Amino acid sequence: MRRYERWGYLFVSPWLLGFLAFTAFPIACSLYLSLCRWELISPNVTFVGMANYRQIVAADPQFWNALRATVSYVAGAAPLVMFASLGVALLLNLDIPGMRLFRTIFFLPALLSGTAFCFLWLNVFDPQNGLLNSALAPIFNLLGIPLASLPKWIYSKDWALFSMVLMSLWGIGPGMIVFLVGLRNIPVELIEAALVDGAGCWRRFIHITFPMITPAVLFNLITGLIAGFQVFLPAFVLTRGGPQDSTLFYALYIWQVAFEQFRAGYASALAWILFLVILLLTLVSFGLSRRWVYYES
Repeated sequence: MRRYERWGYLFVSPWLLGFLAFTAFPIACSLYLSLCRWELISPNVTFVGMANYRQIVAADPQFWNALRATVSYVAGAAPLVMFASLGVALLLNLDIPGMRLFRTIFFLPALLSGTAFCFLWLNVFDPQNGLLNSALAPIFNLLGIPLASLPKWIYSKDWALFSMVLMSLWGIGPGMIVFLVGLRNIPVELIEAALVDGAGCWRRFIHITFPMITPAVLFNLITGLIAGFQVFLPAFVLTRGGPQDSTLFYALYIWQVAFEQFRAGYASALAWILFLVILLLTLVSFGLSRRWVYYES
């Protein structure tokens, strides 16, 4: 057994060494730097204890702006992606010809490069010639609403955050696959028994389908919360946090502090606060899951 263990450690050593060098060590350095004052372009690192954290909470309005924008985004995007993923999965679970092709089509956007899909949405949100306003213009004309009232989307403070939430629908593919696996694993006997008892579609969904896929719901909920709080690329590529900080997401603010203001220690403290927020929400989600998640075993 010891010989087998040595061979096992030998085979996992490339991953283990990579984890220690490129994940564990940077995490430890980040924790130490969060307690220091370090200008990124300077070799001088000064230990300041909890001063960075005190300044963030008590004297940094941008921190609260970034946290507020991120929480608003998560509150809109996480449920939207969850419901959209579940709805598409329910449709793709039907046994009709060509369903495998449709599953592939709906998952393909998740494979597209992040920057590429941002520029694609840039054309969608164009106030003058974008796809959205081109589709809305006839409706506005029919209702007698001036075309000047068409949304400016990412170029407007009132619509920018909503635009980012809409963009989150592009990534429903992974969540859809998780829900689809959960739906395919529901015992057929339960559905047949419900049909014999005369249960309609809605009652079958409420009393059988949804309880049986609650583990998948929990998984998508937690991964959605984590991804939502780490959202960075759409705001970085399209808005740079504007207009008027309406899309200044937390991860973007960390990037600005670290690589535009060169305050690496302060940025590390911001990153650890984000880690604590995500950890707290994850623990709360797991704690509450005991009341509504059903495990067949």
